[in-house]
This record gives sequence, structure tokens and C-alpha cells, in this order.
Amino acid sequence: MRVPLFLADEQVAFETILHPPAFTAARRARFLGVSGKDLAKCVLLRGPRGHVLAILPATGRVDMTAVNDAVGGPVQVACREEIPQVFGDCEWGGLVPFGRLYGLPTLLDDSFDPERALVFEAHSHAQAIRLRCRDFERLEKPRRLRLASQPSGRFLPQLRQPQ
Repeated sequence: MRVPLFLADEQVAFETILHPPAFTAARRARFLGVSGKDLAKCVLLRGPRGHVLAILPATGRVDMTAVNDAVGGPVQVACREEIPQVFGDCEWGGLVPFGRLYGLPTLLDDSFDPERALVFEAHSHAQAIRLRCRDFERLEKPRRLRLASQPSGRFLPQLRQPQ
């Protein structure tokens, strides 16, 4: 199910934002003019009981030790070919943070403030959605924990600008 339809059906206030295609979280944040701390990136992980969806700030990296502890066994980042198998209604390589719509458990980094806006990719590399994190949590019911390692105010690695 498309996230905008799901949110409308659930009567949740949200904003759809169109932007130039962005294939990285860093570029999406620049196009949208939002902090990487407020932009959610989704990472598909493969664990002992199947796939798990991790949601963390675009500025962070997945702390695999924390996730291993949370899911009770070793996890690894899913390979690129697995993403369209799970998120078949998204553009190739695209993920959305509503794992329950795809039968996935969802983990949310505890750095996201429930009272602030959460911005994320929406099925297309040229569309984002903004909604209150509290509303996201009410609908998705993710497990909150410290998922991100190396939090910083900048993106890792730095992208070189074309000259």
C-alpha cells in the first residue's frame, strides 16, 4: 500500500514534498533543506528470523551490535537485490519506514524527538513525506532503541561536488 494512501486512510496530517531525484540521504536532505538529524533513512537488514527495517537519522550508521542484541542474533545489511523483493511497490532501491505494511518489524532510533517532524523517502526518489514523529510511532509502533553509531552533524562519507 502506498504510504500517502495509508496516512490519509488513518487520518494523519502529513505533507508530500516533490524534489529532484535523490539517490542518497545526503542529497535528499540538501534538496529538502532539512537537517540530516531530522531526515530518516531506512536500512533493510537480514536477521535470524528474516528481514528487519531500521530507521535512523541520515547522519548516522547502523550500530550492528545494538541491532544484534535487539533481535537476538546476528544481522547484516541486506543486499541491494533484496530491497525490491521486499518493497516491490517502491522505485528500485527505495524503502519506506512503514515496515508493518510489508510484514516487517521496525526499529526506530531513539534520537528522533516524538514532537518534531520526521521526513522520509516515499516510494519514489523524487518524493518525500513529512509528518510528526509521534504520529509515525502511533501508526507503526516501532521498537525504539539506540540504533545509530557515529552520530554527527555531517554526512559520512562526504560527497564530492562535481566541478
